[in-house]
Amino acid sequence: MSPISRSPAALAFGGLLALAAAMGIGRFVYTPILPFMTDGLQLPPDDAGLIASANFLGYLAGALAGASRSLPGNPRLWFLGGLLASALTSAAMALTTSLSLFLLIRFASGVASAFALVFSTSLILERLTAAGRGGLSALHFAGVGCGISFSAVLIALLAHLGADWRGLWLASGAATLCFLLVAAFLVPSEPSPQPVTTPAQSSSDETPASPPASPFGSASRIRLILAYGLFGFGYVITATFVNTIARANPALQSTEAFVWLTVGLCAAPSIYVWNRIAARMGTRKGFALACVLEAAGVALTAVSTAPALFLFGAALLGATFMGITALGLMEARREVSRDGPAAIRQMLAVLTASFGVGQMAGPWVAGQMHHLTGSFTASSLAAAAALMVAAALVAR
Repeated sequence: MSPISRSPAALAFGGLLALAAAMGIGRFVYTPILPFMTDGLQLPPDDAGLIASANFLGYLAGALAGASRSLPGNPRLWFLGGLLASALTSAAMALTTSLSLFLLIRFASGVASAFALVFSTSLILERLTAAGRGGLSALHFAGVGCGISFSAVLIALLAHLGADWRGLWLASGAATLCFLLVAAFLVPSEPSPQPVTTPAQSSSDETPASPPASPFGSASRIRLILAYGLFGFGYVITATFVNTIARANPALQSTEAFVWLTVGLCAAPSIYVWNRIAARMGTRKGFALACVLEAAGVALTAVSTAPALFLFGAALLGATFMGITALGLMEARREVSRDGPAAIRQMLAVLTASFGVGQMAGPWVAGQMHHLTGSFTASSLAAAAALMVAAALVAR
């Protein structure tokens, strides 16, 4: 029997489904489910923030582990295993009411989603590049926004049919499992043709590498690392609590079913759009502009009582957070590209760690400030300020 092969478009669509399941559902479905957990369990905002932070801690641990070269085995098995673990951990959220178990499950879910992201991206981009269709990577990364949109529609529909928070988690796990099955079919296990190794690559593999330059070796790199951490803090508060904010304000309750969908629909094409913007104005200026727009969106969701403005703020969040993520990684690679592959890996690891710290701190700070003030307004405005500082750091 001849080996199974897939067209580049099918591979990219399989990657889209993988990211939709692991990120759009596994990582971010907590946002639309949280208001139902808050009502059903009388879950305090500070505990809700801790649960979100546990997931982001797991994501950081998984991303750093997945980026190491010490993990054995096939990348396809790792990313499919990550999707399976993501499905199981989502379903497991319905089986307990213990805060400690919620923290443990969401930590494991974060590890699983990071593994699915790292290994599916590595595998699929390698195959697309080998096929000369690297431009289809935008379709792969659109999976995050598509998954967010799908989860918003799924949760709104099931809630309309009377499902409680347990049913919402079980449905999320089942949806992830379905996406896993289709992604496994679209991304087969046969090896792709390997690109021809150039003499320069061969010599770099055979010659002992010099120690990589430090990620902290210049003021420009330090500013980028700090900005990326501030971005992690700046986006995540709204990305975690925007549905809860909508439900808590009677003037905005009509938007609850649509706000997360708005984020997802705007996120889906955003990497393609921001890549085009960066090509015209430069990566750093593009990063700074996206941070300013996102700060405006975060501030609008914090202070607006008009549904249209609230949804516009959510649209700005969706249109920028994936773009900033991609532009930051692109700029990090450019900063150290002359120092070799080891320096690139080290810089990306430090950048991921900075982002992870900011992302973990955001929900916890928001929960504590809600405990003191009774709303998410102050923490959201602090997040918007952090994004403005990030823009200023990178614009220099």
